[in-house]
Amino acid sequence: MTAAPAESRETRLRRLHMRSMRRGTKEMDILLIRFAGARLDQMDAPALDAYEALLEENDQDLYQWISGQVPPPEAHAPLVAEIARVAANG
Repeated sequence: MTAAPAESRETRLRRLHMRSMRRGTKEMDILLIRFAGARLDQMDAPALDAYEALLEENDQDLYQWISGQVPPPEAHAPLVAEIARVAANG
């Protein structure tokens, strides 16, 4: 059995943009697509890995973390803070 070919950066960015805007809750769609548009193109592979891991989280948890209602897990704290900054600065 052969491994699947590696995904190109361009394909990965398109996929992450799509996942950012098709979350399930309108609030998270708005917050994450704004962040994706502002930051994804500038992120290196490890940062994209962290963002992709964050996208696996539940929308209700993400919203509470980004809005500051509940502190995020340590692993997500820097990225959540960055998303919150982008959201606050329009």
